[in-house]
Formats: sequence, structure tokens, C-alpha cells
Amino acid sequence: MSFNSTPLFGGAITVSLPANFGDASQIRQIPDHQEVFLDADGFTSIVFEILEWVDKPSDEQALQYHFQDLIEDTGDSTNVLDQSEAVMLHVADKPVYTLNYIQTPPAQTGEQRRPQADFISIHLVLLRLKEKGTDILATVNVPHYPEQYVKVEGGKATKLMEDGEAVKEKILQTFEIKDWGLFDA
Repeated sequence: MSFNSTPLFGGAITVSLPANFGDASQIRQIPDHQEVFLDADGFTSIVFEILEWVDKPSDEQALQYHFQDLIEDTGDSTNVLDQSEAVMLHVADKPVYTLNYIQTPPAQTGEQRRPQADFISIHLVLLRLKEKGTDILATVNVPHYPEQYVKVEGGKATKLMEDGEAVKEKILQTFEIKDWGLFDA
């Protein structure tokens, strides 16, 4: 998988993303606090959000708050695979946490208008910027549609899941804040 350096939020942040991902704002309206990128060759998406800093007793609890906000009211079953502290190479002095999980939509009944994913593998990356009153959440969403992936046995990761993990790791290695004034507005 090849990656390109990609500007976010007018170039205030840069990160390397897969070369075949396009900026969703070219095809639909995206809120100002988000940057969304779509896989031109598949169904994976990457979302970066600048959010208000969540005042919780611990950073782990802030991660859980953001996680619950994402899964609340989806109707999907959720299975957390891994949660850990991480390091972003270019902001190594800031708290960073990752959470990987699987969401499985409920079985559809009746006539289906469009295909439904068997499950979605999701990687969250939370960067906490307390002094700026900001949390930055990166989400790598990897839907697994029937006939679009090779099923594996024994809880092993699919190729799509491995690719999602590689994208998450590249975000940790390359995410860089170029203009801290972005958070002063």
C-alpha cells in the first residue's frame, strides 16, 4: 500500500494516507470540524474530527466517552478487540490512545434496498490536547461486505483488517500539527 502526505484542515495538520483515498468534500458536504477520505477501490473510510476536549477523570475514560458516542443508538453489536496507550511520533508528548473494535449490524428483515456489511472493523485513535481544549479523533472504518473479502477462521484478521491496522499505524507515525493556531478559534 502506498501513502501520500495529505493536508488536513487547510494544511494546519498533515498525515500520510493511502494514495487511492480521495477527499470526500469533493463529492459531498462535510462539517468544518471533520475531514473525510474514501477508498476509491473499496469501502473503507477515514474520518478526522476536531472535538471539544472531554473533561473526564482519566484519558482512558475520555476514550470510552468518545467510543460510546460513536456506537450509541446504532443497533449494532459491538466487540472491543483491543484498547491501548499509543504514541504519535510528531506529538510524542501528548496522550494518545487507540481502540479497535468490530461492529456487527443486526440481520436485515424484509426486502433489502442495498447490501449490508457482514461487519465493520474500526480503529479509533484519540489525541488529547488539554491545553488547547481539544480532542482529535481519527477513525478508520473498514466494512466487510459479502463477496468483497476472504473469510478467515479462528478469529484471525482478514486482509482488509490488516490494511486498516496499517493505516492506523501510518497515522500514528505521520500525523503532524503544523499550525497550532488551528485550535485557538
